[in-house]
Amino acid sequence: MFNLHLSPEQLKIRDTVRDFVAREVKPLALAPQRLEAFDKPLLAELLAQASRMGLRTLALSEKAGGAGADNLSCCIVTEELAVGDPDIAAVLAQTAMLGRLLERLMTPAQRDRFLPQFLADDRLHLAFAEREPGCETALGVNYHRPSAIEPGIRTGATRSGGEWVLNGVKTCVANAPVAKIFAVQVSTAGGASTLLVPRDTAGLSVRGQEGHWFHGSCGEVVFENCRVPAESLLGAEGQTPLAGGLQAQGRGIPQLQALNLGIGRAAYEAALSYAQLRVQGGRRIVEHQAIGAKLAGIAIKLEVARAAIWRAAWASDHPDAVADRSLPDLPLQTIAEVFTAEAMLEVVKDAAECFGAMGVMRDLPLQKYVHDARVCLHSGEGSADARLRLAEVLAGFRRPAAARATA
Repeated sequence: MFNLHLSPEQLKIRDTVRDFVAREVKPLALAPQRLEAFDKPLLAELLAQASRMGLRTLALSEKAGGAGADNLSCCIVTEELAVGDPDIAAVLAQTAMLGRLLERLMTPAQRDRFLPQFLADDRLHLAFAEREPGCETALGVNYHRPSAIEPGIRTGATRSGGEWVLNGVKTCVANAPVAKIFAVQVSTAGGASTLLVPRDTAGLSVRGQEGHWFHGSCGEVVFENCRVPAESLLGAEGQTPLAGGLQAQGRGIPQLQALNLGIGRAAYEAALSYAQLRVQGGRRIVEHQAIGAKLAGIAIKLEVARAAIWRAAWASDHPDAVADRSLPDLPLQTIAEVFTAEAMLEVVKDAAECFGAMGVMRDLPLQKYVHDARVCLHSGEGSADARLRLAEVLAGFRRPAAARATA
C-alpha cells in the first residue's frame, strides 16, 4: 500500500540533514561574497562533512557497510541538501546512486577490491563516464521514428595480456573533478562494455569544465594508453549494465527532480520569511492579497511536485506495484521530471517577485535560485523531449534501436 507515513528512521534522517543544512551549509552557500562571485567552487569541506554523516554511502546495503536506504529516503535527503546547496546535493546523489548500482553489479572480487576503499575514504566519489564529445549532435527525439543516427562509442579498450588498454575522451562527466573511481563505457571487440578505472591509474587525466549549466561538479576525462586489470570489467563483455535501464525508460530514481524541488523550496522559504518581516502600508506584505495569493500558488506547486516525486520514488522501490496494476504503467519519473522542472522555474520567479526590485540583486539568493532552476529545466534531455517520450508511451510506441555511428 502506498503510505505517506514516513518511518521513524526516515524522519530522523530528514531532520538530521535539515539541521545540518541550516547550521552548516546555508551560512556558507549563501554568503553575499559567494553569491556575487561568478566562480562558485564546490564547498569541499562541507561535502566531506556530509560524507562523514553517512550521506555518501546512504544507498549501500547494510551488509556492505551503508545505511540500506530506499529510493524514497534518498530523494528526501537530496531535497533537504538542495535547499542549502544543489551542488553538494548533486555530487552526493550521483555517488549514492552509483554506489548502489555498483554494489549490485560487481563480482565478489570487485567488491572486496573497491568497497573497502569506498567506505574508508570520505572524499571518494564515483562517476559514470558515458558521453562522447560531439554526441550532442545526435540528441533529441524524432517523434515516433528512430533517431537517424546514434552516437558511437569512440573510447576504445583492447585486451593486452591480462589488461585492458583504454584510449579516448569522455565529456560532461558528472562528478569527474572529485571522483576517485570511474565506471567507463568503452568499445571492445565484444561490443559496448563497462570498465572500473581508479583515478590514480596512469594514463587517466581529468580536466574541469567551466560554466554554470550544471549542478555539482563536471569535467572531461582523457584516457591515453590507460591500463587496468582484466578483472576490472563490470558485467560481461559486450554489456553496459549502467547505461539505459530504468533511468532511461523514465522509471528510475527521481533524485534530480528532488534536487530541483529543494531549489524551489529554498526560494519559497526565503520569500515567506521576507513577506512576514517586510511592512508596507502599515501591515506585513504577507497580509497583502497579491503577495498572499502568490505564496499560496508557490505552496501548491511545491506540494504537487513533491507528491509526484515521492510517487515515482515509491514506484522505483516497489516495481511489483505496476505489475499488479496498483500503479499505472507509465514512466512516473518522466512525469515528475517535466512537471517539476517547469513548476520550479515558476516558483522561483514568483518568489523573487515577492522581493520586488531586490529580487534581482546579486548579493541576495533569489537570483541564484532562478539560475539554479533554469539549469534543471534545460539540463539533460530537456522537458520538451521528455514530453515526446511520454507521448510515445501513451501511444504504445516502442522505440526501435537506432543505427549506431561508426567510431
